[in-house]
Amino acid sequence: MPKKLSARDIRRRTKQIRYAIDGTRRRIVNLKFIRTAQFPYRSPSTPKGIDPLPTQAKTGSSFKTGWARKTPALTFRMIFSEFPMRPIIQFLAKPSMIGIDGLADIPSYQPVIFVANHHSHIDTPLLLTSLPIRWRKKLVVGAAADYFFSTRVTGALSALFIGAIPIERKKITRKSSDDIAELIDKGWSFMVFPEGGRSPDGWGQPFRGGAAYLSIRCNAPIVPIHVTGTGAILRKGRNLPKRSKTTINFGRPIWPDDEESSRSLAKRIEISVAQLADETSTNWWEARKRLYEEETPTLHGPKVSSWRRAWELSERKGKQQSPTRKWPSI
Repeated sequence: MPKKLSARDIRRRTKQIRYAIDGTRRRIVNLKFIRTAQFPYRSPSTPKGIDPLPTQAKTGSSFKTGWARKTPALTFRMIFSEFPMRPIIQFLAKPSMIGIDGLADIPSYQPVIFVANHHSHIDTPLLLTSLPIRWRKKLVVGAAADYFFSTRVTGALSALFIGAIPIERKKITRKSSDDIAELIDKGWSFMVFPEGGRSPDGWGQPFRGGAAYLSIRCNAPIVPIHVTGTGAILRKGRNLPKRSKTTINFGRPIWPDDEESSRSLAKRIEISVAQLADETSTNWWEARKRLYEEETPTLHGPKVSSWRRAWELSERKGKQQSPTRKWPSI
C-alpha cells in the first residue's frame, strides 16, 4: 500500500510544484521576449519607404567552399579517395584506362582543365580515383549549384568528399568564372562536365562553352576524356548501382590558339571527345581515319524517335570490343 503522506510532506510537495510552475512561467515570459525583441537582439528593421537590402543566399551558387581547400579537408579527401572510394569503384566499375600516358608531357606545375562526358553520378569518383596524384591532390570539381548545393548539408558533403564548387547548369556566371579563374591561376586544376547534366538516354548532349572560355582566359590546357560504361552502373533515375565494366579514354591536351573564340574551342573539345568515343567503340586507326575525313560520329546520336535512338545505342555498344588488329597492315 502507498505510504500515507504527512502534513509536512504535503506542504513540501506543494512548495515544489509551485516553484516548478513559477519557473515555467518565467521561461515562457523569456521566450515571448525573444520573439518580440528588436534590435540589437535582432537584425535592424528597414524604415518605411526604403527598399530592404537584398539578403545573400547561403546555398546554391553562393555556397562558400574555401574551407574545403584547406589542409585538414584536403588531407581527409585524399585519405577518403584511397579508402574506401577506390576499392568501391574498383569493385563496381572495374575500370580500364587508355591514353593516360599522354598526360606525361604536361609540366607538373601546370593546372589542367579536365573535360568529360557525363552519364552517371559514378563518373566523378571514377575520374577522381583514376587521375594521377599530382593533379588529384589539387583539384576542384564543377558541380550543379541547384542539385549538389541546394542545402547546406549537401553542399558541405559535396565540397568535403569530392572538392566540389557550385556552378550554374546553363552557363557559368561572371562570379563563378572569376572564382574558378582565380583558382586556376593559383595552381588548382578544374574538372567539369560541359553537358550540364547526366545523359537521359545514354547519348551525349551539346557541350557548353564554359570550359573553353576558362581555358582561353587562363591559358590552361584542356584534357578531353570519354567515359564509357558508367550508365550501366547507375544511370539517371536509378537508385541502386550494379557492377559493369568501364573504360576511361584520355585524349591529348588541347591548347587554345591565338585569338581563338570560346565557341571554336568548345567545338574542338567536343569533336575530340567524340573521337575518343569512336576510338573506344572501334580502334585507334579507324577513329583517326574518320577524324581525318571529318566523319567522326557525333555524341548526340541520330535525331529520330526514342526507340530508334535506343536501338542505335545498343548497336554501338555491341561494337565495343577488343579488335583483333589495332594497327593497319603495312
